[in-house]
Amino acid sequence: MQLNLTKPICFFDLETTGVNISKDRIVEIAILKVHPNGKEESKTWLVNPEMPIPKEVTEIHGISDADVADKPTFKELAKEIYNLIKDSDLGGFNSNRFDIPLLAEEMLRAEVDFDMKNRLSVDVQTIFHKMEQRTLSAAYKFYCDKNLDGAHSAEADTNATFEVLKAQIAKYDDLENDTKFLAEFSSRKKFADFAGFITYNKKGEECFSFGKHKGKKVTEVLEKEPGYFGWLLNADFPLYTKKVLTAIKLKSFNNKLD
Repeated sequence: MQLNLTKPICFFDLETTGVNISKDRIVEIAILKVHPNGKEESKTWLVNPEMPIPKEVTEIHGISDADVADKPTFKELAKEIYNLIKDSDLGGFNSNRFDIPLLAEEMLRAEVDFDMKNRLSVDVQTIFHKMEQRTLSAAYKFYCDKNLDGAHSAEADTNATFEVLKAQIAKYDDLENDTKFLAEFSSRKKFADFAGFITYNKKGEECFSFGKHKGKKVTEVLEKEPGYFGWLLNADFPLYTKKVLTAIKLKSFNNKLD
C-alpha cells in the first residue's frame, strides 16, 4: 500500500511535559515525511523544554530531565523542523486536538510564523474512533496484527501511526486513498483556531465559543467592545488563538478602509 499523495505528508508525534497546550513544552518530536513517489525520510529530536518534566509524565514516556539537559531547545531546532514540514500536509494520532496545536504554540514562541492555511491534516485517531473506537496500541494490533513495542516513544508511535493509516485505507472501501478526503474524514468540528475558542457559524463567520460572548461574531464583539480584544491578548490564551484574533481584527479594519 502506497498513499496516493499530491504533496508530501509529515506524520509526527510529540512527547511533552504535560497536556496543557498553552503552558507545556515538547521534550521529543519524531517526524516521518512521506513523499508522493513513496520516498520516506525520518528524523527524531530530543528537546530541552526549559522547564522540569513532572515525575508522573516521565513515568509515561520515559524521558527525564537528565535525558534532555544537554539537548537543544525548541527555539534552536524550530527552523530545521519547519523546513522539513513547510511543504507538507500533516498526519498524526490525536494530532488535530493536541500535537498540531502544541507544535503551533512552540513555533510561534520561536518566532516562526506557522499556520495551517495551505496544508491538510489527517488525524488517524479520528478515523480509528469512527471505525473501531480504540487506542493506538489497540489500533496497531487490530489493523497490523502487531504489538506496539516501545509505546509512548515518539518514533515508535509515529511509525505505528503511518502503518495504521495504510492498513485502514486497505481495510475500508469507504476510505479514499486521498489526503484531502482523509483530512476531511478525520476532522471534527471546524474551528478557526486549534484550541476551539473560535468556531464558525453556518455562514462561515468566526464566532466565540466561550464566555459571555459565546455564539457571537468575533468582528461584532471587537467592534462594540474594543477593550475585549486587549483583554484576550493579555489573558492566558494560546498564541495561535491570539494570532487568529489579530488576523480577524486586521481583516475587519482593512475591509472598512476599502
